[in-house]
Amino acid sequence: MRAKPLFLLPALGLLLACQSSSQSQQRAERQEGVPPGFKVEAFAENLGRARFMAFGPDGVLYVSSIRAGTVLALPDRNKDGRADEVITFADGLRLPHGLAWKDGWLYVGETHQVARLRDTDGDMKADAREVVVRDLPAAKMHFTRTIGFGPDGGLYVSVGSSCNVCEDEPRRAAVLRFNADGSGGEVYARGLRNAVGFVWRPGTSDLWATDNGRDWLGDDLPPEELNLVVKGGDYGWPYCYGNRVTDPEYNNSARCRNTQPATFEMQAHSAPLGLTFYDGKMFPEEYRGDCYIAFHGSWNRSVPTGYKVVRVRFKDGKPIGIEDFIDIWFKGGRVSGRPVDVKVGPDGALYISDDHGGRIYRVTYQNR
Repeated sequence: MRAKPLFLLPALGLLLACQSSSQSQQRAERQEGVPPGFKVEAFAENLGRARFMAFGPDGVLYVSSIRAGTVLALPDRNKDGRADEVITFADGLRLPHGLAWKDGWLYVGETHQVARLRDTDGDMKADAREVVVRDLPAAKMHFTRTIGFGPDGGLYVSVGSSCNVCEDEPRRAAVLRFNADGSGGEVYARGLRNAVGFVWRPGTSDLWATDNGRDWLGDDLPPEELNLVVKGGDYGWPYCYGNRVTDPEYNNSARCRNTQPATFEMQAHSAPLGLTFYDGKMFPEEYRGDCYIAFHGSWNRSVPTGYKVVRVRFKDGKPIGIEDFIDIWFKGGRVSGRPVDVKVGPDGALYISDDHGGRIYRVTYQNR
């Protein structure tokens, strides 16, 4: 199956037939909610609750399907920008979420543990499975476990809070760090209510994480956060948010004085999840080095917000501004997709998972 552009302007074929100039054709081909020169296509469909992604050593894209308890492999053997098939790499997992490759093993963050999977016979199905980290805190609220290997070789695991706002156990609302074999577990940073996405800025040891703020403080509080996460840092939850603003549940300004303020604030209730720094070569120079974040979208807001991928501009290693990048999933009051994760592919395209539509999208750029 060939990939077909999604969300094109109505009656595109008629427009193209009626407009003879190349400039008019370029305007007609532009997708609404997409920057000029960029195109969004479906890479894979019918994936269920598609969540976090990882490219394997062989260039194949893998994605967790959280409710199905599976990890799916999506090979594109003919390199046409469309997955040839959907292969169940592993099943029987408990709410699988984060994925990370190391030494030929695919590590999977389940809600209660980190396991690793391996395909030993080349059929793109895991036939070896081992548990690396046992007994992660599990709860009904914030049950996803995102994982990643840092430049130091350590295995990092984000664990969200067990509640909206409360004093939680030390290993919750935190980023944990383990040795690659699962030993030496420690709390790397705390006070992060639900840091679903984290990533290291390429070429540095800077760890950046999204954080989802609490609910029920109105449409515009508290801000969502993008944080530079440092070892031993306390980012305030549940006592404060943003720039050390005290939470009304506790009103403890003294407790907030020694916390880390938000590095960068974003629209409340956008639900920022996966993020990546674009280090490919397909996009124009001005788009490279910036951070791209999936906004899953609001539920606790009178006027919905989110449901898009945003671009956070970086300068000298710091965020300086934010703008919409791909905004196609919320139109006319209707939600057609909820972005979860973003990854830069070996081909330089940007891949976006959607757990509402069960798709993965591929964003490409062509200079016209």
